[in-house]
Amino acid sequence: MAQRIDNTADLLAAIREFRTQVAHSVLPLDLPSTAAAKANRTALLQQLDDYVRPRLSSIDAPLLAVIGGSTGAGKSTLVNSLLRREVSRAGVIRPTTTSPVLIHHPQDAQWFTDQRVLPDLARVTGDASGPDASGTVRLVESAELPPGMALLDAPDIDSVVSANRGLSRQLLAAADLWLFVTTAARYADAVPWELLRQACSRGTAVAIVLDRVPPEVMGEVRPHLVDMLREQGLGTAPVFPIPETTLSAQGLIPDGDIARLRNWLSDLAGDASARDVVVRQTLTGALASLDERSEELISASRAQQRVTADLAEVVQRAYDGARRGVDAGMSDGQLLRGEVLARWQDFVGTGEFFKKVESGVSRIRDRVTGALKGQTTQPTDVGAALQVGVAQLIEAHADAAAAEVARAWRAQPAGAEILSATPELAASSPHLDDRVDAAVRAWQGEVLNLVRAEGQDRRTNARVAAYGINGVGLFLMLVTFAHTGGLTGAEAGIAGGTAVLAQRVLEAIFGDQAVRTMAAKARAALLSAADSLLTQERDRYLDAVGAKTVPADQSARLSRALDAVQAVR
Repeated sequence: MAQRIDNTADLLAAIREFRTQVAHSVLPLDLPSTAAAKANRTALLQQLDDYVRPRLSSIDAPLLAVIGGSTGAGKSTLVNSLLRREVSRAGVIRPTTTSPVLIHHPQDAQWFTDQRVLPDLARVTGDASGPDASGTVRLVESAELPPGMALLDAPDIDSVVSANRGLSRQLLAAADLWLFVTTAARYADAVPWELLRQACSRGTAVAIVLDRVPPEVMGEVRPHLVDMLREQGLGTAPVFPIPETTLSAQGLIPDGDIARLRNWLSDLAGDASARDVVVRQTLTGALASLDERSEELISASRAQQRVTADLAEVVQRAYDGARRGVDAGMSDGQLLRGEVLARWQDFVGTGEFFKKVESGVSRIRDRVTGALKGQTTQPTDVGAALQVGVAQLIEAHADAAAAEVARAWRAQPAGAEILSATPELAASSPHLDDRVDAAVRAWQGEVLNLVRAEGQDRRTNARVAAYGINGVGLFLMLVTFAHTGGLTGAEAGIAGGTAVLAQRVLEAIFGDQAVRTMAAKARAALLSAADSLLTQERDRYLDAVGAKTVPADQSARLSRALDAVQAVR
């Protein structure tokens, strides 16, 4: 393994690309699994920035030992005692350490004064002279600490301040060595063991300081702690017991009580080979942990993609149904009901006229001519009724699709989240009726243009003139809705007669083939207009889903970047 990690240039390049892909990954929906995945993503980025990249870029930098532990374990007192002076505040008021203190030998200053490690923390120097500033790490030089090792006093892992807890975990992930401080009274607490198991799973080098142990229970507590470490896979972690004792006037632990720990740290700092073993153990573990942590992010990305795909499918299904409904409504005769029928009867007559359908179209021409002279209902009245019917057909199916989407989305957490953020999606868009009316009027204009284009021939033009452009255009609109499958009884007969009469007039003017072609064009134009309106309505929902959709290639990019790291690890 050591030989493989020595290939640091290629590995560092792969890590940088991997870090870029992790940073660019997004999880826009608040799914049940999202909070954990986002926290994992943040922790992953922090470890890459705080430990993996700086360690790979400076493999020979001093070993960084982070001193962490529970509230009141005596971390700051231990640090001060090792250095024989106060560099970290100690006391009974909690929390005592609110921003980290990094102690290093003067010869090692260049490794820590820049942003090589902990790049998001600003540097302050010297002993504490006032309140700790958040977002900083205080650098302290000490000749008591041997070159080649630095100590980082971290906030409590179970601090009452959540920001301190988060910072503590971030610092532990930045360590080559975790020097965990606990006490005889708290060594079995749940929170420390959760972090110890995490350190074990990631291969982090760990040493344990068992502080404040009453001499009379030392022989009982220490073996029990060692057994617990062994059960958790940390059987090789050294344990340094420190007995309960009276502190010096300066608040320091007697030197003899920490001599074994001091010597171990000095030996580790002075032995380049031993330091290398610790660094490589932790670095190897950190690199190996990328696999599982990345898979969690990839899995969360795929889960979000599936959810948004399901939401989009609901939208597509609803508006496809709306299109089919409009199509059917244009051919089942329902547009020739009600007001359209009444206006048509007024326009051409009913019983008397139907009795004479076979006698030719002259009576129709007479009726239309009378209409143009103001003697009866105008063709525009029938056209207006038809316009209202077509508009209502389109609006009804658009509204039904919007209601279907809103109902289905409310049943899903992600859909409910989008509806809550964009409540206007609970119904069709405002002013849809105005847009539909405009589209239908435009279609009626297209129908009149079809009549004009087909009637350019002199003979045909004379026939068209006999009925008027509006009258002939009305007949073509009615023929467009020729099928009557949705009507029954007398209503079907009237509607069917409506289409037959209109077609007879048109065939007398243009010929049967031309009528079929014109009707097909008119129907296609109306369906296209309806499709455009429904597409605009559908896209409101798809745009909202798109704003919450993970990029299609995000999972693949993360996987490729991880594969590249694994290939050179």
